[in-house]
Amino acid sequence: MTPDENAVAFIVKVLTANVAEELAHISGKSTTEALREFMATKTYDVLMKPNSLLYRESPACLVYMVEAERAGDWRRWMED
Repeated sequence: MTPDENAVAFIVKVLTANVAEELAHISGKSTTEALREFMATKTYDVLMKPNSLLYRESPACLVYMVEAERAGDWRRWMED
């Protein structure tokens, strides 16, 4: 069963908030700054495309992808 557009939008919002909180915790930055940085990533761009199904992944997976992206490790980024 595929969630409807409203459910996907809600899931994406929750994931975005959780990822920003985790990135803030890791970096020592504010959640707002971590959110801005996350929203500037390719990972976030992909998350915003429902057909990518990235919204089905955990916040930890998305943090892993952001870290791989920041390191320029696109092979690791593509694994998830």
